[in-house]
Amino acid sequence: MVEHPDPLKTRISDKQRFAQQKNLRNELKGPYAKWVNEDVRWIITDEEMQAFKHLSNDEERDQFIENFWLRRNPNPDSPENEFREQHYQRIAYADEHFAAGKPGWRTDRGHIYIAYGKADSIDSHPSGGNYERPMEEGGGNTSTFPFEVWHYRYLEGIGDNVDIEFVDTCMCGDYHMTIDRSEKDALKYTPGAGQTLSEQMGQSKKADRFSGGGLEQLGSGPGTSGNQSKQFDRLDRFAKLMAPPAIKFKDLEAFMGTGKILNGPPFLFDVRTDYVRVTNETVLVPLTLQIQNRNITFSNKDGVAMGTVNILGRVSNLNHKAIQTFEDTVNVQVPSELLARKQNDVSVYWKSIPLRPGLYKVDIVIKDVNNPDHIGTWRRSVNVPKFDDDHLASSSLILAGSMERVPSRDIGAGNFVIGDTKIIPRVPPGIALPVTFHRAQSLNFWMQVYNLGIDEKSKQNGATLNYEITDMATNKSIVTSQELTNKLSPNADQLTIEKSMPLASLQPGKYQVSIKVDDGVSKQVITESAPFIVD
Repeated sequence: MVEHPDPLKTRISDKQRFAQQKNLRNELKGPYAKWVNEDVRWIITDEEMQAFKHLSNDEERDQFIENFWLRRNPNPDSPENEFREQHYQRIAYADEHFAAGKPGWRTDRGHIYIAYGKADSIDSHPSGGNYERPMEEGGGNTSTFPFEVWHYRYLEGIGDNVDIEFVDTCMCGDYHMTIDRSEKDALKYTPGAGQTLSEQMGQSKKADRFSGGGLEQLGSGPGTSGNQSKQFDRLDRFAKLMAPPAIKFKDLEAFMGTGKILNGPPFLFDVRTDYVRVTNETVLVPLTLQIQNRNITFSNKDGVAMGTVNILGRVSNLNHKAIQTFEDTVNVQVPSELLARKQNDVSVYWKSIPLRPGLYKVDIVIKDVNNPDHIGTWRRSVNVPKFDDDHLASSSLILAGSMERVPSRDIGAGNFVIGDTKIIPRVPPGIALPVTFHRAQSLNFWMQVYNLGIDEKSKQNGATLNYEITDMATNKSIVTSQELTNKLSPNADQLTIEKSMPLASLQPGKYQVSIKVDDGVSKQVITESAPFIVD
């Protein structure tokens, strides 16, 4: 038996790599190139950048951009994304106030303003000139280039009392960020001028500033003894400032696909994956998370019980490259007096991701905000099917707790919306296990059929839809019905099935719903089925 090398592990040549990079540059044109190279240049992470560059079509890029802003939205329930609006306002401000022979967003001041917003205070010296050094810079008097010191009381992920210094050494309005506080000293290289207190008293020489090899060339003074030990702190802070700002749920990444041991009992939740065709090369993959309310920690305030769950998800390809990442928060709010009754309910979260056919890995981590050690993880491989034009096929058969049409303005958008229908799936408590309905409820099921044959003469389809409910205890059919596709949508090669059936007539037990599609034109047959329990 001949072993073939794994193409995913085969090292490509430099020529192939350059060709790939050229193709990517040719493909990323117009608004997508501007978005990644300009609009989000200072806030996109390296991981997100690599993921964006590996996307293969504009539909995937549009979905990525939508998810990018959603991850950073401080209020996911708001119809407006406050972060995105604020971000573009900052770009406009930077272009108006910091331009210097190049757009304001490209300058260092523009970078910091866009990434971190307005400073809490600014010490500005637009003309430079006479400057009394503070003791930690050596003391004494000198003359400076124009410079500014921006002070932030707190920056998340960086620390308290952050000072950022910008210097215009070219006297052209282009202030650059610097670690070296001596860079603003216009007399630094002038012998005998601009001396520190120590140099004035003959305790050190100006030449000593350039012999230490450190980050700064401040010279000696009464308050400079600790500068050397703080250089690594300044370098670390500079690196953090130049990196993209931290995203909301960075703490959850430590648990993603690492096998890290949880500090407390696992936060249990269930996940359902479905597949719905969009085009031949794009499949919608809705992920539905279900959490038992009894597993959420609630806090009580002013008669309201509030539970909050942070969710971090990532879809990766076989090369372990992140294709999509999503972050969101689920809030469960009930009157305190009803909390005991609501403990038996579930909370559901839905995320729909467009993917190309193929094999992927999905990682999801959730955290109980009111109990930070309460972490839950979920990891599965998903095989996104390819829907070929010449094969009769169907989407997943979804059993839903509720199903309703949406207004025309909401078609194809919003949580739990597929096409013109809002579907809230029931999530099974494990792989291949049945979902549960109460007798007072209705069984709602949804499915799409693709590639129905069209008769050449009549220009109509000609398939039969057979519906069946089977009692799994006796293996007997208890409900059967039939429909003809040419009576529903005669000229379409795609059909959406939406059915709702009251369950009051069924006795408690385990059942199965099946949909058989018998295409009389293409002579193909497919069957989809799903188990459920009535209690």
